[in-house]
Amino acid sequence: MARGYDETEVKFRLIKLLHSSKSGISGVEISEKLGINRVTMSKYLNKFAAEGTITQKNIGNLNLWFVDEDIEQLNFPDDYFLVQEKFLSHVIDCNERHVNNLIKNCINSKAKMDKIITEIVIPTIPHIQKLFDDGKIGKSEEQLMTGIISNSLQMITYHSGHSDSGKNVIILSADSESILSSESAAAAFRSQNWNVFSIGDISSSIDVLFDLELRKLLSKTWKSKDGVMIVLVFSQTEEGLKFISDSFYSVKEKSENNLFIVLSGKTGKKVKIKGDLSASKLEDILQWSNTKYENS
Repeated sequence: MARGYDETEVKFRLIKLLHSSKSGISGVEISEKLGINRVTMSKYLNKFAAEGTITQKNIGNLNLWFVDEDIEQLNFPDDYFLVQEKFLSHVIDCNERHVNNLIKNCINSKAKMDKIITEIVIPTIPHIQKLFDDGKIGKSEEQLMTGIISNSLQMITYHSGHSDSGKNVIILSADSESILSSESAAAAFRSQNWNVFSIGDISSSIDVLFDLELRKLLSKTWKSKDGVMIVLVFSQTEEGLKFISDSFYSVKEKSENNLFIVLSGKTGKKVKIKGDLSASKLEDILQWSNTKYENS
């Protein structure tokens, strides 16, 4: 924002200063204590307020700045494990405010968006599923928790940059159990500047005409045939993966050398499923996809 100042350092010092005062601090006092001229400090304060990091309150004739007690500066990569434990705990408590503040702290602390997803959000998903499978939470609680996780992914997506026209990915799930996995992948790909077409759960559309639907989808989303197009499929069953894989290869044209399919989910040795990549870890899928784009 201004020459001579590191924004991350300014934010770190500001949060520390505001935490030291329960009664708020004026902009003039902040400027003096941080050693930054008033005009520049005012720009920082307005920017951080727009991000939701700090808030301004009018008390009498004074305009004072405050920071929520949940707002803190984190140190990455050291804090990923600690934050993941907090994230899981807040989700189980159904405390969406604390979840949102935690994600906000990660973003404000310059954590990499894809790492927030792979190191913090995704490890939480099987824990919630296990609680439901073990009968420790009901369906309504499970839906509430998954909704909180989904909203946190939307927060991350909001802070993603612009997409590259040559990096294209269609993401879908073959069953409702894989929706959060597909949403996580969509957010992660967007964080790496991919042009994402997130379809969601297509289980109700799986029929004999699906291959035609897929062909139409490809023609609309990849008209120019620039760069690469990856179809990423999530499913908890081999049947779901195989059906979409078979449909994909039935419509893929010989000239479409940069069109790929990636399968993520339950795959065994009994059922042979064709695909360009089969992987369970999103990090591996991202790396493979970026390599395919770079080599296109």
